[in-house]
Amino acid sequence: MENTRMPSGPDALAEGAAPADFSWPVRVYWEDTDAGGVVFYANYLKFFERARTEWLRSRGPSQEALRQAGSGMFVVSETRVKYLQPAVLDDSLRVTVQLGEVGRASMAVFQQAWRGDTLLCEGHIRIGWVNRAADGSLRPARMPADLLAQLQAQPGAQNPAGHAPQ
Repeated sequence: MENTRMPSGPDALAEGAAPADFSWPVRVYWEDTDAGGVVFYANYLKFFERARTEWLRSRGPSQEALRQAGSGMFVVSETRVKYLQPAVLDDSLRVTVQLGEVGRASMAVFQQAWRGDTLLCEGHIRIGWVNRAADGSLRPARMPADLLAQLQAQPGAQNPAGHAPQ
């Protein structure tokens, strides 16, 4: 993967508060909650994954189409999540995706989970691109040029130097 890092420090999550590129509805089911009826913390990562998958699909290629074409696939390489308020059984949530930095082999995405106007959870997710080697292992690689161009053409995309693409 590239040797770039997600923003850090006390205000790093709040820095991503720009309008979202994409929003996806999620209902909280019994299976999402703990014994107290509150969403289990790790399930926010599942909600984020669903929204990112649909966000990518809305831009063109599905992750399965990319994998089947032998182009490679995305893998999560780093997460940082901040929990602000609990979601509970039967809540209707809106999970947003805001594309941040886009490099040749990875990208950073800022995501939030909302219940109405209440921000519940936010996170920075770094996603890397890998190819399957002959031995079956996954090896970091550069994204295909057409996919990279699609991602960089999206609103909010930034190159690793932190500047919007021209």
